[in-house]
Amino acid sequence: MNVSQIFYNHLLINSIVAWASAQIIKTLLYAAIHKKLDIHRLFGDGGMPSGHSATVTAMATTAALEYGLASPIFAIAAIIGIIVMHDAMGVRREAGKHAKILNNLLISLSQDTPPEDVLKEFLGHTPLQVGFGALLGFCVALLLN
Repeated sequence: MNVSQIFYNHLLINSIVAWASAQIIKTLLYAAIHKKLDIHRLFGDGGMPSGHSATVTAMATTAALEYGLASPIFAIAAIIGIIVMHDAMGVRREAGKHAKILNNLLISLSQDTPPEDVLKEFLGHTPLQVGFGALLGFCVALLLN
């Protein structure tokens, strides 16, 4: 097994570049809006644009460009992409809303809420965040191919 072959896997490389691009943009946008740099946003969920959407769209677009729209590889990538983006806007977004409500309830009941009891609120995405993530992933795949 030649590990260096991984650097020639366009599906993987384009997906990682799209994810990294989304995370950097997300971190910079968060810093601009909140007037502070939160380095945890680089690896966090939620926010604009969706790193999940950028990743799976870059993967599906690269598969389409390299193997064609009729290929099984594109079909698998497209279906996984649809599932991931739907989940980001659905279940994960609702879980983030629930976390926010529960955190507010914890704070109102007790001023001494330990940090480990605070739930993560950045989990899902709005349709706009998913859309911009998908657009970013599409552009990254086109630029790198």
